[in-house]
Amino acid sequence: METFPKIISVDDHTVEPPNVWRDRLPSKYRDIGPRIVRAPVKEMTFVGGKFAPKMGDVGDGGPIADWWVYEDLHRPLTRLDTAVGYARDDIKLEGITYEQMRPGSFSVPDRLADMDVNHVQSALCFPTFPRFCGQTFTEAKDRELGLLGVRAYNDWMVEEWCGPQARGRLIPLTLVPLWDAELAAAEVRRNAARGVRAVCFSEIPPHLGLPSIHTDYWDPFLRACDETGTVVAMHIGSSSKMPSTSADAPAAVGSTITFANCCFSMVDWLMSGKFDRFPNLKIMYAEGQIGWIPYVLERADVVWEENRGWGGVADKVLRPPSELFTEHVYGCFFDDAFGLKNLDAIGVGNVLYETDYPHSDSTWPKSREVGESQMGHLAPDVVERIVRGNAISLLGLTGEGLWAGAGG
Repeated sequence: METFPKIISVDDHTVEPPNVWRDRLPSKYRDIGPRIVRAPVKEMTFVGGKFAPKMGDVGDGGPIADWWVYEDLHRPLTRLDTAVGYARDDIKLEGITYEQMRPGSFSVPDRLADMDVNHVQSALCFPTFPRFCGQTFTEAKDRELGLLGVRAYNDWMVEEWCGPQARGRLIPLTLVPLWDAELAAAEVRRNAARGVRAVCFSEIPPHLGLPSIHTDYWDPFLRACDETGTVVAMHIGSSSKMPSTSADAPAAVGSTITFANCCFSMVDWLMSGKFDRFPNLKIMYAEGQIGWIPYVLERADVVWEENRGWGGVADKVLRPPSELFTEHVYGCFFDDAFGLKNLDAIGVGNVLYETDYPHSDSTWPKSREVGESQMGHLAPDVVERIVRGNAISLLGLTGEGLWAGAGG
């Protein structure tokens, strides 16, 4: 392509600096809230879709890592959290320290520099320690501390990560306390008042021990999103259960079928009736890719047409699922040549681009080259929409693709 639009990535990640919670929690919680401890890795496995690390005692032998410690949780920083800059064959399941990761993982000026290298103008970033929809705080015993932890993260996200030094190039994505839908709604509204237009959510809440979207439990939260124009952003793995086939399947199995949770989740939403109840609601699937979408829509329409009488949806899903998809759902991809060849069956307006920096799947620093290779058959105006235009509209960005904060 002669020119390729500046990328707005809707799925990148931040690795939170060590002081995020210690700087923001009340003094009585600073030593028991999330904090970094440098200690050995005693054991670490990732089999059957389950990540299982064990922290050694300070002073023990073995490889050293920086660990997030919070209540009973001990979670190390890993090479998979921040793999950019390393050869693919050198990316292994291992614990690391902050000094061993690319500074752009946690430093705003360094992130902007790495975005420049990658032809990226703006980026929406999912969390690391809280996990993709704040499961860490949802699983905590102390609900008061958990709520303070969620709010502290959101304050850091808005005021520092996406603060003045980001110059509008980092787009805020916040958390909610999933254990209370009314508190979640209040947090959506609190952040919407300062310009936030995206919130993390779980692709399959029952995997977290929470009600499904087929209940009315989530209605206060969804109403708040509907009324404030806040996008519900669901990342693969935001149900704390990655797809796998068996307890002993290697991680490569799950990595190949990561889209499966998005597939299951999208059918849930299309058959839930929520889009008829909340007509302004928008949802997006980060890192789910898009090639699988056409068949799922085809099958969902057949089921809705032929089986809705006994399928439990006749009284709440009032239009074909494919029509609901067009108005409410966005698929996100970083490397999906097949999906782009079938774009007409998905919809030009329902696709968003991403780079997944700094994860092991990231196309950094060649996201432009990947995009040019896979989108070469598309008209320039279509490429523009996929790479940035759809994101600008969905996330309420300025015409230049920047986040304008509460004034936007």
